[in-house]
Amino acid sequence: MIEIAEFISPTPTPVWKLVKQAGVDQAVGGLPFDQPYLAGEQPWDYRPLLQMKQNYEAGGFDLAVIEARPPLNKAKRGLPGRDEEIDTVCTLLENMGRLGIPVWCYEWMTDFNWMRTDVNTPSRGGSVVTSFDYAQAKELPETELGPISEEELWVNLEYFLRRIIPVAEKAGVKLAMHPDDPPLSPIRGVSRIMRSIENYERLMEMIPSPMNGITLCQGNFTLMTDDLPKVIRQFGSQDKVFFVHFRDVQGTPEKFEETWHDVGKTDMLACLKAYRDINFNGVLRPDHVPTVEGDSNAHAGYSSFARLYAIGYIRGLRQAVYAEDRPEKN
Repeated sequence: MIEIAEFISPTPTPVWKLVKQAGVDQAVGGLPFDQPYLAGEQPWDYRPLLQMKQNYEAGGFDLAVIEARPPLNKAKRGLPGRDEEIDTVCTLLENMGRLGIPVWCYEWMTDFNWMRTDVNTPSRGGSVVTSFDYAQAKELPETELGPISEEELWVNLEYFLRRIIPVAEKAGVKLAMHPDDPPLSPIRGVSRIMRSIENYERLMEMIPSPMNGITLCQGNFTLMTDDLPKVIRQFGSQDKVFFVHFRDVQGTPEKFEETWHDVGKTDMLACLKAYRDINFNGVLRPDHVPTVEGDSNAHAGYSSFARLYAIGYIRGLRQAVYAEDRPEKN
């Protein structure tokens, strides 16, 4: 059965209890950046990761994915110091393997991560969501490091993967590439390459490996295709879907807003059926929810209360999907 997870910080918060009460037993974790270390230790070293994993387990969670990265911008840009950054990833993967943490979610967005032009777009019943308007983004200045071409990013990505994939294979850790968010290029002068189905195919072909795969973030992938269930089956047939962000949007790559899970452009039930059909054995987590009455928008997209709504909605869809497999009673 498809496993539902939730992103919860390495340090316990009330969200831990809320998602546990909602029936979630799988954790998607960060890295323990705010934990005390011994002299010379880093968050990706064995002891801090062990302590983090034990904390999740004490809260009743299995740690299924690490969705956080050591600093990687030098590696993405091919700058001096990139080998040292790649060494930290190798250390992380080795220690994840020792601890039995099976999936690392990473991305190849240079200089900045996901971007929105508004985090207070009105939505249902007075809730607010994040949105993006490329016309506004074009007015933003270039990043401090300046432009970088798509081909440079591909060259640097291949260099990175050739270093880390043998380590991941030995450790038994799957590398799940998250798409660019939004899937457009360039933004602020910076090119983006993980923004199309064809580019994901190029990623898979670049270095064939059972560890080289995808974080299928539906909010981004549904902006790349008019048939998301087909894409799920396409990559699932290759056993390349390692992790899922279950969310939705409405609009186009150039202008979109995020939505409640039940009102976006995507047939969410058809997507869950596709994950069932490919025998997806990773975890799926809700992502980027509205901010609702009584909750804070300080971390837009991660309202605690709306996450509970998303978990319940996904659990209902999952029940409907697997009910189809049960024989009818006479």
